[in-house]
Amino acid sequence: MRSSVLISTMLLTSILGVPLTAGQSQSQTDEPSPVYRTYGAHNPAGDNPQCTNEDCKYPRKPGEPSDPLWPIYWQSNWHMYRIYKHYESFPPPYDGAPPEELIDGTDYQVSTGASFYDSTYRGPWGERAMEERYDDFCLPIFPMENDFSCRFVSVGDKAFFFADEGRPHHVPAVCLFSPLNYAPARDFISHLPYSAADSRRIGPGGQGYSFWVSGSTGDVVQVGAYPDRTADQAILFGYGFQPNADGKMQPQSFYFSGYPLEPAYAPIVSQNYIDFEETQPASDRWKEVEALDIAGLETCNLFAQHDHTETGLDNRFIASPLLGHPTWAAIGRWKRESED
Repeated sequence: MRSSVLISTMLLTSILGVPLTAGQSQSQTDEPSPVYRTYGAHNPAGDNPQCTNEDCKYPRKPGEPSDPLWPIYWQSNWHMYRIYKHYESFPPPYDGAPPEELIDGTDYQVSTGASFYDSTYRGPWGERAMEERYDDFCLPIFPMENDFSCRFVSVGDKAFFFADEGRPHHVPAVCLFSPLNYAPARDFISHLPYSAADSRRIGPGGQGYSFWVSGSTGDVVQVGAYPDRTADQAILFGYGFQPNADGKMQPQSFYFSGYPLEPAYAPIVSQNYIDFEETQPASDRWKEVEALDIAGLETCNLFAQHDHTETGLDNRFIASPLLGHPTWAAIGRWKRESED
């Protein structure tokens, strides 16, 4: 269903599995570690030894704007843009759709989804709750086809994954995504450095925050989305804010590296909010998750390269002796074959 041309990089979150042992690369095990490097956004700073600062936060420099806060609770639909061609020349964040030089259906794909957030939530596994719903095309951070609907739900410390019909054969309908992947705190943006260049691309009043991290070491290798570092096996995390009609700062886009190979062929992804509202999600939205029997729940294994072939790999990105390509699960652990 997608082009056979393969590109390169990855994205966010966690699944339950077996930690890698010394000298073991991701391609030598199907199950990544249960807690991943989210640099303080989804797990404590202590789980992220590669942070630039000890608390994984970035003090703002003179002349930089103060950090925006997420509202106490909010809901929003969004458009998700999967950019797979010419992304090197047209980096995110995007002020709405990608630039007109990029053609829908030729250079990128558009799908839809929605986010629901409530910092006042208190439940059996802790505080804060968030759901991200992906319509028709799931979050493309895994090495598999993503043409199915899915949801990620975090309640307290735990995160769960729900997949609809059409999912790959190895993907469960419901599974434990991570035992420690909480919804971000309202001040999560303090864990990302400010980028003036990203801010300008958002437009008037925009504030963009992003960095690229090394897939192999986990170290921050660049602030700002441009230039693109996909070919260097780096991973982009970025988030943008923009004032609404009343001048109040609100989320504008979440932009990041997807899994760049075929499948899912998503070097750059951007979720752009389209009707952000400071309204509280219905309390029953979290009941389905609270009723799950975790002890009997299957664990996710979404980052493993099931039925993945290296035929036709683009040598710009997969030059021997590389083994496949690092995913978000392998940040700080991914190694070249020659290093094992």
